[in-house]
Amino acid sequence: MNGIPSSAAPWKAPAIPETIPQGDMPGDRIHIGQNHIQKANVIFPELLALLPKVFAANPYGRAVLAVCGGSGVGKSETASLLSYYFTQIGIGSYTLSGDNYPHRIPKLNDAERLRIFRADGLKGLVSNGLYTLERGERVRVLQKEDRDADPALAQADPWLAAYQREGRASLAGYLGTPAELDFSELNAILSQFKNGAPSILLKRMGREETALWYEPVDFSAVRVLVVEWTHGNSDYLRGVDVPILLNSTPSETLAYRKARNRDGATDSPFTTLVLALEQQKLEAQASKAKLIVTKTGELCSYRDYRRLMAEA
Repeated sequence: MNGIPSSAAPWKAPAIPETIPQGDMPGDRIHIGQNHIQKANVIFPELLALLPKVFAANPYGRAVLAVCGGSGVGKSETASLLSYYFTQIGIGSYTLSGDNYPHRIPKLNDAERLRIFRADGLKGLVSNGLYTLERGERVRVLQKEDRDADPALAQADPWLAAYQREGRASLAGYLGTPAELDFSELNAILSQFKNGAPSILLKRMGREETALWYEPVDFSAVRVLVVEWTHGNSDYLRGVDVPILLNSTPSETLAYRKARNRDGATDSPFTTLVLALEQQKLEAQASKAKLIVTKTGELCSYRDYRRLMAEA
């Protein structure tokens, strides 16, 4: 038995109550809109067709899904809706937030990203024979103004392009890698789940250094684990059966972040750089996604995805 109810009638989306269970990131609050519902309603029938084979391949009849995409694209809301839909047809589901698994709390990780960019940017000036005391002072002024990642400034100061290029390269080598994220711990969790663990200790991370703890979660009745995470389709993450990509362009992602007011300086040049690098990683991994959903809530092929991104 694959666990998917057999019926001649097509699946019909249930009514969405005011609140539904959501991911396990402390402090997160989801706000489900019609766009999220549209995406979930498009994805779920596809999952009903894909999962019987996945269930059959696992001795415990379990499956791991990952909902990935850029910041603010609606991963948390869409993943929570999918979990809710599974429970409504009698299949236990749990939504796990990958944002609980960086090595550093958010503010320290943000600081580490900036440190890497700036430290290696300056090293780049030195290694390229472009560093002078005057230029070093100019960089410090731009750093205080949070403008040192602005590529437009390199037009007036061409040497600044080397600072930005070297800093960007080092930042790209950090973002979404095991240096930033604890893939080994998350991989161990997915392995425990797929090996039938009835209960798993899951990490909880707040926004302060002391806000770090573990909670036991009962998985005895859970058959579908939904991971919602920007990096859910990463090559470093093992054990995902169905990666689902919610697509957006960097400009759309930045617009989402502004609307949510997720953090300070959401439109700073450095934040724009981080979003662009994350988008590059999402694009590089997109061919592995089993399902790709556009901003407007439509399924698209990888070929159509490439066309959409080329036109963006």
